[in-house]
Amino acid sequence: MPTLIDRNGPRQDHWSCFQDAQAGAAPPAPGAQLILSLAQWKLHAQALLAAGARLGICLEPAEGPEEIAALLDRVELVAVRFPAFTDGRGYSSARLLRQRYGWTGELRAVGDVLRDQMFYLARCGFDTFDLADGESVQAALAAFGDFTETYQAAADRGPLFRRRAQPTAPVASR
Repeated sequence: MPTLIDRNGPRQDHWSCFQDAQAGAAPPAPGAQLILSLAQWKLHAQALLAAGARLGICLEPAEGPEEIAALLDRVELVAVRFPAFTDGRGYSSARLLRQRYGWTGELRAVGDVLRDQMFYLARCGFDTFDLADGESVQAALAAFGDFTETYQAAADRGPLFRRRAQPTAPVASR
């Protein structure tokens, strides 16, 4: 089972993946926190919202953020799946969600998420991470400090030249 972390350490995960209801299954309890795929959203979201569930949505690599842009006001979490550490489409999805679509809610990296990616995932806008099985929490947390300075603007901060202290004008003497 993956370990959920943010920049401060391990977090309790109150979210669970939605399993399509089987015949006769009880509806979720009000306040249940469920993550749905885009296909599940289309089939079940209205009923789940009416039942009082809190919903999140999981984007697969082939699904772009434009497909959920109209839903962002009804979800509390967006998870972006990384099927393999070599698949970088989730970085672009995160950046677009934060900067183009203004998503300010929880943005979670799920799937094959490794320590070596933490710094860059955070720069793109992810704020929670499901560590791959066997990944060390302490090593992953240390990854956020791999680099002390960055030059480029990203979802986590602006460019260096805007963050440097500006020189003050000399005081004119009389």
